[in-house]
Amino acid sequence: MAELSTLARPYAKAAFSYAQQASDLAGWSAALATAAAVSQSEKVRELLENPQLTSEERAGKFLSICSDDLSDSGKNFIRLLAENNRLPLLPEISALFEELKAKAEATLDVEVVSARALSDAQTQQITQALSKKFEREVHLHSSVDEGLLGGAIIRAGDTVIDGTVRGRLAKLAEAMNS
Repeated sequence: MAELSTLARPYAKAAFSYAQQASDLAGWSAALATAAAVSQSEKVRELLENPQLTSEERAGKFLSICSDDLSDSGKNFIRLLAENNRLPLLPEISALFEELKAKAEATLDVEVVSARALSDAQTQQITQALSKKFEREVHLHSSVDEGLLGGAIIRAGDTVIDGTVRGRLAKLAEAMNS
């Protein structure tokens, strides 16, 4: 995966820079998400890997599928990726673009998995605490995992906070054994 990130990063940065200058981060975000979804289709992957097609033909076929969702600059970006045989990197480019966008907008998507549905007060309390901790606007997405005995797992970027009963018991057992 590190190799894909390394290859995709310059394209994501270029797309982000262009989108930021054009004040169209949301438009580029949507366009890249669409293109990434299209590129993950099995039939499209076969098309992209077909050695008999030229880069122009690959770009043309790819754009025929999703050109309605792309601006002229987005279409040029797809042609550039096709020319450099980088269309399969679209999912990684889209993910890196989203990271850059979130950093620029000072936002953070946080996933909370809890044993029971969170009340509005709990949601607000967690959002405020994480906003203060990460110094960013937090967008909280919660879900329920009935397999948890109690507590919650919070995933915010690379940070994972395990506040489940099972996680706390494991930490206690580890502390007692060391």
